[in-house]
Amino acid sequence: MNSIVIRPAATILRAVRSIRPLGAALAAACVLALLSTPRAAFSQEGKVKTEPDKPKTPETSDKKPAASQPVRPTKVRMKTNVGEILIQLDWEKAPISAENFAKYAGDGFYDGTVIHRVVPGFVIQGGGYDKSFNQKSTRAPIKNEWKNGLKNERGTLSMARTANPDSATSQFFVNLKHNESLDQPISGGAGYAVFGKVIEGMEVVDKIAAMQTQPNPRAGGMPSPVPDVVIEKATAE
Repeated sequence: MNSIVIRPAATILRAVRSIRPLGAALAAACVLALLSTPRAAFSQEGKVKTEPDKPKTPETSDKKPAASQPVRPTKVRMKTNVGEILIQLDWEKAPISAENFAKYAGDGFYDGTVIHRVVPGFVIQGGGYDKSFNQKSTRAPIKNEWKNGLKNERGTLSMARTANPDSATSQFFVNLKHNESLDQPISGGAGYAVFGKVIEGMEVVDKIAAMQTQPNPRAGGMPSPVPDVVIEKATAE
């Protein structure tokens, strides 16, 4: 549809004066024609511009919204049948081990597992066996981060492993005292990688450490607490 553009008053007045001798009816018709000329516009000087209107295009941007980064869990909360333990992860100094532990927790891997080893004055260990003491299938082992500067002090968590330094998967232990020997290359030429610490519930850890134990053939003969200590739920936060 053609648009109607309103003419400036000065232009219309000149037009009226030029056609006044022609009579009122003819003058009115000419003025109406000027007022309704399609698709014309005036510049600031009052001159007619006959270029067709150009459709306005919305402004576009090549910038794509930044993708939101996944939030890294900084803590893992473990609810056991003895009490609750809250663990702080050290992503800065032990990123591989912290991510590994957080993923197992977030995937529900630790739910229904047991603390299968208790050595008073040394460590409590878990994360590998279910309530029937069947060893659970794990992901691939991770690189040992034992040179990260963190020490196996009381309340810290480290990755359990075999004599192969890079064999840790899901099992972890909590140090009951500063086990300086674990900071040294004593097994397979490497120490044990600390990746976090207990910030709440150390009294629960001590309670587990004080429980009666007996050699458990279902856990490779390790001293297991009696009765069983079960991690009912582990949540990455």
